[in-house]
Amino acid sequence: MNTVGKLLLMVAAVFGGGALLVGGCVYSGYNRAITLDQGVKAAWAQVENQLQRRFDLIPNLVSTVKGVAGQEEKIFLGIADSRKAYFAAGSSAEKMHAANGLESALSRLLVLHETYPDLKSNQSFLDLQSQLEGAENRLSVERKKYNETVQALNTLCRKFPGRYYCNLAGVEPAQFFEIEDAARAVPKVDFTGGDRDRD
Repeated sequence: MNTVGKLLLMVAAVFGGGALLVGGCVYSGYNRAITLDQGVKAAWAQVENQLQRRFDLIPNLVSTVKGVAGQEEKIFLGIADSRKAYFAAGSSAEKMHAANGLESALSRLLVLHETYPDLKSNQSFLDLQSQLEGAENRLSVERKKYNETVQALNTLCRKFPGRYYCNLAGVEPAQFFEIEDAARAVPKVDFTGGDRDRD
């Protein structure tokens, strides 16, 4: 083989190796984007499972509290509206908003046991409250896992060259599941037995 032939063979080998390297990187990046996108969807499904568990406990809890504190109608309506909004929601963002509304209403409902001593001795209420606390803890864990998965996906989609892999795979950044300010507010309790704060 002459020198020109060897040179052409080396150039072809370099370009071929480079093409394989670039192709391997694109393949790997594309698969990573798809894997993270599917991870976000799986994590959201677990959040929804825990939200459903919590929503399933609500009617029993409301019924128990209504027997003792029936005049707290605004709280009960807020819970019912949040449940209805959650089940009617079409997107993850709408479900997150409805779940945050429920969290706010639930915190006010659970504080009622401070105002109504009969609830403190009601075993059904105490059992439901314990189950709800467990559901809240599981939901918190799943929300954290979901947000961590979203962070990994969003980081890939925003960094170079990950943004190109995400575009190639048709993967969009996902929305974090954040608690709204209204759900973070600490409910007010009136221990005097007078008019209760129904905000």
